[in-house]
Amino acid sequence: MIKSYMEFIDILFPLNLGPLTYRCPEEFSGVVMPGMIVSAPIKNKLVKGIVLGKAFKIPSGEIKDIHKVYGEAPILSSCMVNLLKWMSGYYLTEQGIVLKNMLPREAFTKVKQRKKRVRGPACRPSGRDKEGSEGGWRDYQLHIININDKTVASFIDSITQNIYRTFLLHAPSSTYEYLFLIEMLTKTKNAILLIPELSLVNNFYPNLSERFRERVCLLHSGLSRGKRSESIERILSGDSDIVLGTRSAVFAPLKKVNFIAVLHEHSSSYKQEDGPRYHGRDIAVMRGYIEKATVLLSSICPSLESIYNCRKGKYTLIKPEGDFEKPKVRIIDMKHEKLLKPPLSKKVIDASMRYIKNNKKVMFVINRRGYSTLVQCTECNYIEECPSCRVPLVFHKQVMLLKCHYCGHMCKVPESCRRCRSYNIEFLGAGTQKIQEDIEKLLGIKTLRLDSDISRKKSEIEELIGATYRDDVKIIIGTKLMTRRVVVNGGFSMAAILNTDLFLNQPDFRSTEKTYQEISFITEKIAPTGEIFIQTRMPQNYLFKSLKNYDYATFFREELIRRKSIRYPPYSRLLLIRFISKNDLSKKLSEVVEKKGKDVEILGPSISKNSKGEYEFKLLLKSSVRGALHAVTKTIMEVFKDSKDIKIKVDVDPMSI
Repeated sequence: MIKSYMEFIDILFPLNLGPLTYRCPEEFSGVVMPGMIVSAPIKNKLVKGIVLGKAFKIPSGEIKDIHKVYGEAPILSSCMVNLLKWMSGYYLTEQGIVLKNMLPREAFTKVKQRKKRVRGPACRPSGRDKEGSEGGWRDYQLHIININDKTVASFIDSITQNIYRTFLLHAPSSTYEYLFLIEMLTKTKNAILLIPELSLVNNFYPNLSERFRERVCLLHSGLSRGKRSESIERILSGDSDIVLGTRSAVFAPLKKVNFIAVLHEHSSSYKQEDGPRYHGRDIAVMRGYIEKATVLLSSICPSLESIYNCRKGKYTLIKPEGDFEKPKVRIIDMKHEKLLKPPLSKKVIDASMRYIKNNKKVMFVINRRGYSTLVQCTECNYIEECPSCRVPLVFHKQVMLLKCHYCGHMCKVPESCRRCRSYNIEFLGAGTQKIQEDIEKLLGIKTLRLDSDISRKKSEIEELIGATYRDDVKIIIGTKLMTRRVVVNGGFSMAAILNTDLFLNQPDFRSTEKTYQEISFITEKIAPTGEIFIQTRMPQNYLFKSLKNYDYATFFREELIRRKSIRYPPYSRLLLIRFISKNDLSKKLSEVVEKKGKDVEILGPSISKNSKGEYEFKLLLKSSVRGALHAVTKTIMEVFKDSKDIKIKVDVDPMSI
């Protein structure tokens, strides 16, 4: 007798596999639904997975039975199953790897086994929405937000009517972002709130919890397994309908989502750098689209892609008007400034002394810990760049060569500047340790240094962060680690960014945008009556003019012109393929590149060696046609599919190259 397809289901496991087909025993007939957890045998071992749906193509050979069914209802909604399938296709990753990242391990352990004697449709939990009593909540009104503004009113209509739309809040400050979000949460339920850094999540949680009580729960990788299990239970039971977390919280297993907020949406921390290399912001927008939920992206310095999407009508811009006091930005031209110690200008040291004497705190920011790798002409400020990719070349001290990290172009360090022919060539940079020693000698005061050279342990870093708030600590020196971990805004009266040109001239087409964002973030740490000193040899650059006047609109226009001229996002799409092997693949990859599609430009292969001594080859694919980019990538992967000694890693929409 031929079995009906109704008796076969596709199961997805959190493994590097696609869906597998199993038989559904009669005792589970009418019970199993897509999104439910079941266990089934894989190589004589029972493994838990998720039901994707009925199988419409039955494989030949022996088909095994599912073993157990867990829970009364699906843990993944049909919308989340659709999101999983979309992610697999978009990020060119097996569905099982997406599932592994989508559901934490605790989600598979918090659902009890369904007894086999149960027949008929699955019983659903009550799904009680816990609104909580507002009687204990303090009366809160956000006077700085004009909710009668036409755009804000449109946003409120969208979240109250459960309509998919994406809004971008260009906020005057991070505080405004948080207050705007709290105000809007009073008008909806079933919300996911993403914040890029764990320190910022922990800082915001008490304010949110005070306002919404037990409705709020945390969900992020920094939680213990027990705490994460508790959060999963609260979400599945409906006790908590506001989920706050970092990137992975975008997958919170709420049965229904009405509102998703992505704060500091410009942050590169939303990009996953292993497994499926998804971007949390983009997944938030897609989940909102699938679930018909309103999405709010917000930032004091939005990403170029998000502002561009507003210009194209994909997103709706919310930009508050009004005067907001901010610290004064002072640009120091290092070509004409007196140096007390490279790269410490007299103006910066004098200002630091003035603030310290007035019992104020000062912050020194340096981009890198160790040896700098860029070559610059001190006469015309030209940075040696790749002739093809227009990104700065990086000096590799081991081989004494300049190299492009995009296409692999290499050349010797020039004796003279290619632009003005001057022989005054120098390497940029100074390490944090040397800067600390020089500042302490010049100011005669003990300082606190905060970078990953000092400590890599979480507990020690937290101890150092705590020390920055002590009254006896007047000067802190550090890298991005410092600026991201110090969460108290306005706690410093002065900041000095010492090697801004190194920020600006990283081998990254987004370097100017990232510099604007990084410095904007630093301004948040400085009191409105304070000052920010930016040292540069290129004061006429549009970046510094925009920063000085807090003029993001001008910066956006200038940066778009530059991006269009070199055909980089948002005017094209990028995809990065890494090949890791003990063998030299140069010849084979060069042959592959020659067969590329007409709509796709391929840069590379760029070649390097990793810490294990293996070769790493990179191909950067660029195209304005998304389908063509994916098609060429699949063709390239097909060439190497049977090569067991080659690891292939695909990064769609890479943030770093």
